[in-house]
Amino acid sequence: MTSIRRQLLLGLLAVVLIAGLVAAWGVYRRAHEEVSELFDYQLRQMALSLRDQSFEPFAGGSRGIEEGFDFAIQVWSEDGVRMYFSRPHTGLPNRARLGYATVETSEGDWRVFSIQQRGLTLQVAQPMAIRQRLAAAAALRTLAPFLFLLPALGLLVWFIVGRGLKPLVSVAGAVKARTPTALHPLPEQNLPDEIRPLVTALNDLLARLGRAISAQRDFVADAAHELRTPLTALRLQVQLAERAREPDERAAAFATLKQGLDRATHLVEQLLTLARQEPEAVYRPGGFVDLGELVREVVTVLEPIAGAKSMDLGVTRDEAGRIRGARDALRTLLVNLVDNAIRYAPRGGRVDVAAYREGDSAVLEVIDNGPGIPPEERERVFDRFYRRVGSDAGGSGLGLSIVKNIAERHRARLVLDTGPAGKGLAVRVVFSPNRAD
Repeated sequence: MTSIRRQLLLGLLAVVLIAGLVAAWGVYRRAHEEVSELFDYQLRQMALSLRDQSFEPFAGGSRGIEEGFDFAIQVWSEDGVRMYFSRPHTGLPNRARLGYATVETSEGDWRVFSIQQRGLTLQVAQPMAIRQRLAAAAALRTLAPFLFLLPALGLLVWFIVGRGLKPLVSVAGAVKARTPTALHPLPEQNLPDEIRPLVTALNDLLARLGRAISAQRDFVADAAHELRTPLTALRLQVQLAERAREPDERAAAFATLKQGLDRATHLVEQLLTLARQEPEAVYRPGGFVDLGELVREVVTVLEPIAGAKSMDLGVTRDEAGRIRGARDALRTLLVNLVDNAIRYAPRGGRVDVAAYREGDSAVLEVIDNGPGIPPEERERVFDRFYRRVGSDAGGSGLGLSIVKNIAERHRARLVLDTGPAGKGLAVRVVFSPNRAD
């Protein structure tokens, strides 16, 4: 499992370590330069201190030097004869260049300083290796506190990162405490700016989840209530069929039982369709749907049902072209509209289905010459299981609710109006221009 704290700790320590190494290199270079300047100053001071000394001519040897003395001294007379050399076997050249210089020898590089005083040429030299060793030691002494503080710095970073992630732990605990019956929003006060968008998104998710659970709970309660009546009726019809003695009575009882089964089957199918079209369900828009072709297909499928009532069912216009949407869902929408029209229109009535353009919008329209819907009830007919008082069409009260859900998910507008002759019902589904092809 990936740990944000561990990643931050390792990342910050790596950055600190890299920055420390860069700083160490800079400190080393600076210490080297400062030590070199110090030793150059020391060489000059030593050379100046020798100007008042008396030197015997150098003859095949050197004066003894103390153990641990790192400098080499050479003295030349005015005519260029070397009078003194403290380290005759170091390989330093038998000549001098006034001022500072770096000389290469078989034993390594030397730093030398030469001056002329009272007719003598004085030279003091020091091995460069000693300078580098002292510079490295000075740099390490400078960096030692940082190296010792690195573990403490790691603990401090661990603590600070943990403190910074504490709001996440708090949010996780608050989410864990939520239950399907308690989906109240998470607190958004005193949250860091980086975590507030996450909490806002979680609250939005909790709100949508609460609506979905509430809708599911209401759906189950409504479905149970609506199924109780037809199931009770079926039980009574079965009992009547069992008590029937005469063939005619038995046939009539079974016919009634069959009608009851048909109504219960239709109700269950509508319930399943409504469950699939719940607003919180995942919507897949699919490709383009030819509305004219869809209208002709639905009319062909439902024509036998209309024919059984001697109704005139037909297509008046199929000029809408294509829209982007889910074909199966739009087919369900149109089937429910046409089926409702057939149910509520009188025997021998008329149902017209059309698909056409209205400006940049595509329109589906179903018109019947039935009793229509009074204006004051046109909002309520979209509620689940709502049936108009006095209606004997035997519907489930779910058809227009299904139509509304599908229309909303296609961002379409539903319009209920009176039929052309002031009688019946005209239902129009107007799709937004951005869905038209």
